[in-house]
Amino acid sequence: MNGEREVLRDGAIPADGPEEAVGRPAPEQPEGAGPDPGVPRNAAAARDMVTRLLETEFCVLGEEGPVDVVVADALLVTSELVTNAVRHGGGLTGFTAEITDDGLLLTVADASTRAPVTEERDPAAASVGGYGWLLVRRLARRVSITYLPDGKHIVALVALT
Repeated sequence: MNGEREVLRDGAIPADGPEEAVGRPAPEQPEGAGPDPGVPRNAAAARDMVTRLLETEFCVLGEEGPVDVVVADALLVTSELVTNAVRHGGGLTGFTAEITDDGLLLTVADASTRAPVTEERDPAAASVGGYGWLLVRRLARRVSITYLPDGKHIVALVALT
């Protein structure tokens, strides 16, 4: 399962088997295994990192206007990617955020080789959750997944304009 598959806003990543399509939680990490130092513990810590980055390199937060929407989108994508890594990806094993000429570039690594759930859900169904990957695909300008023998890296570019 090595390689990279890019997902465009309206594209889909085909699951490689039924176990990848169902989105059940990944197995627990072995004791002693964990993220590299500097990796946020949870989605709130990742949002804090991104907030500080945006404050220093992009804008002054708290101003009213279109910037608020851009920042909210960036923080939502951050939350969803990190939460999915923790809940379904065997744990967050890496996280970086940087401002580029194209926008906010987020890289989230986890310990699972399973693809994110990609099927559209019926909003009329009374299910809770399951919309995170769809939100990421809708809000990010570009999303790619690189599969590695011991997990995957998801890279999302969020426009800051």
